[in-house]
Amino acid sequence: MSGTLSNNLRHLRLFLALAEAGSLAAAAAQMGLSQPAASQALAALEHRAGGPLFARRMGGALTARGLALHPRVARAFAILDQGFAELSPRLWLTTSHAQLRALIATVDSGSFALAAARLGLKPPSVQRAIATLEAEIGRAAFTRTAQGLLASRAAQSLSRAARLALAELTQATAELASLDGVASGPIRVGALPLARAAWLPAALAAFRRRCPGQAVAIVDGSYGALIDALQRTEIDLMLGALRDPAPHGDICERRVFDDRLALVAAAGHPCVTRGVPDMADLAQADWVVPRSGAPGRAQFDALFAAAGLSPPKAVIETGSAVILRELVLEAGYLGCISGAQIAPELRRGQVSRLPIGGDLPLRPIGITTRAGFVPTLAQATLIACLHHAAPEGRAHE
Repeated sequence: MSGTLSNNLRHLRLFLALAEAGSLAAAAAQMGLSQPAASQALAALEHRAGGPLFARRMGGALTARGLALHPRVARAFAILDQGFAELSPRLWLTTSHAQLRALIATVDSGSFALAAARLGLKPPSVQRAIATLEAEIGRAAFTRTAQGLLASRAAQSLSRAARLALAELTQATAELASLDGVASGPIRVGALPLARAAWLPAALAAFRRRCPGQAVAIVDGSYGALIDALQRTEIDLMLGALRDPAPHGDICERRVFDDRLALVAAAGHPCVTRGVPDMADLAQADWVVPRSGAPGRAQFDALFAAAGLSPPKAVIETGSAVILRELVLEAGYLGCISGAQIAPELRRGQVSRLPIGGDLPLRPIGITTRAGFVPTLAQATLIACLHHAAPEGRAHE
């Protein structure tokens, strides 16, 4: 493959038109091109795609490359054209890849200068791209404020559509590369603390054996930060505790296994050795607990509420198993953490479960993606490895 597929949206639209019309003449007419110009555009696209997309240049059956590309391009333009239709009937024909990238970067940064730096361009180039887009829409896309450029609702909506459409075309590039046995860019995985402990590492080891040439980038962060990254197409999937209900309508959650919280102390801690501790005493103890807003924190607080007590106040909030382990083992704190995260320390006898909380409800753990996400072959392989690596006895197909 050579170049980036999405660099010329008109070439991709021509490909889609030719696949549907079966005739270069009809596709060229639909795009407002002469037949020679359409033929040249198709040749340029096939060069970037790494080979023929049709069995015959003038149309006909799609090749393996064409079959891999077609559904991705169709989905990309279905998303993009819905955004275009809300603003101007001509945007589908006039908007370029460069304009969409300028729009996304400016919406994100609130500044032409910052957008240009992100894109490796000069600020006037970004301003011209936005001005051309605004002229077609017939109204301003941004308002200047003391804090920077404020995107209009229309600009934000089109930016979201453009981001999703370009992500689909990136997926198309990966699909075509896989036909040649080549990896195209890393799979980007957002990992919450529970996933990082044992589940994801086990899945990655299995994935590496099956796809040795495929890079994977792990992105750490809080739930809110990773959901935002997922919606902005900065990561492909997210792993960790699922929310009920899902936080947004454009998010899809898939359960993989169940986990139960563990209330733990260092081996030999009085709360372990002296029988069942009094809940009032535990409410006064030093605790390391999940962050406020996390499902595990809600379960922890509910445990004390059920006993008619307020939950501990002077707690240390963290999603880090490393910090919790050190405070539990070295400073005598009590800990509230996912059972899957603390399982290695429990097996080694470093920590023990407190003799309470055994009836805490199970929490669903799984994979979160954007709604409508269709994985590439490599991504599907990683997802299969994640299912296979689920803790034994708690997996869901």
